[in-house]
Parts: sequence; C-alpha cells; structure tokens
Amino acid sequence: FYTDWAWTSFVVFSISQTLMLVVGACYYLTFTGVPGTATYYALIMTVYTWVAKGAWFALGYPYDFIVTPVWLPSAMLLDLAYWATKRNKHSLILFGGVMCGLSLPLFNMVNLITVADPLETAFKYPRPTLPPYMTPIEPAVGKFYNSPVALGAGAGAVLAPTMAALGCKLNTWTYRWMAAWSKW
Repeated sequence: FYTDWAWTSFVVFSISQTLMLVVGACYYLTFTGVPGTATYYALIMTVYTWVAKGAWFALGYPYDFIVTPVWLPSAMLLDLAYWATKRNKHSLILFGGVMCGLSLPLFNMVNLITVADPLETAFKYPRPTLPPYMTPIEPAVGKFYNSPVALGAGAGAVLAPTMAALGCKLNTWTYRWMAAWSKW
C-alpha cells in the first residue's frame, strides 16, 4: 500500500504543509511586521512536528532517526520576500507565496528520503511466506510529468499565494476584532 501511494501521499502532504505554513507564517509576519517572524513560526511548528513524529516512532512507523525541518527554508523565503520588498504585504503574498509553494516540496523530498523503503526492507529481511500485500514488486519508473516534486511545486505555487492572502486577511480581521472589543 505504501509503495503504491507514496508519491501521491508526498504530493498531498507537500501541498497541505505548504498551505499550513504560508497561512500561519503570513499571519504572524504581518501581525508583528518584523521580518524573521515567519521563520520563528516555522521553528515552533517544526518542534510540534517533531513531537508528533515521536509518537509515530513509538507506534512503529518507519521513520529513520533524522527528521529534517522542512518548513524552515520555505519560511525564510517568506521573510526574505517581506524584507526585500520593504514590508510590502502584496509582494509578500505574490512573491513569498510562490517561492514558498515552489520550495517546500523540494525540501520535503529530503524528508521522504528518511522514510525506510518497504521494498528495501522486504528484500533485506525476507520471510519464508510473505502475505500478498507485502510481496515486493518493482516500482514503475515515471517520466518527469509524474514527478511528485514538480507536481507538488506547481500546485503549491498556484495555491500558496491564495493562502498567503488569507493569512494577511486573518490579520486584518484580528485587528478589527481587537478594536471592536477594546472598549470592553
């Protein structure tokens, strides 16, 4: 099952993580107005991820020891876009969103490499009788258009600016909510 769906899972998780990162990072970045806040947010989320992956370790999920902090470089690009454009929110949405969407699947591939490959494990530790779903099969080699990094990066580059805009908009709503309740 894992072997068949590994690349699909990679694309889905790359896109979802990109969108989670860009919403929260843009929210905190525009809330404080301080370049570097997106990276700080990514660091907090990375620690949360490490805690969650610790639970996966305990359950026997085949992660190897090293788990890469894939959110940090993409958040740094958001900070860079915000800083280089003199804190222009619209440039953050467009440039930062596209760069974050393009980069996270690339860094996420490093993370995927740290997952123990079930095929390799099955060949290394053969059993006398393997159940049908564990029988090793040779993976089909796809062309470039089947590349999970390219697919994730393309989808991320299109969707991330929308989520960056949402993060900035949440910031506006937060200020309005605070202003509406400040008289109490």
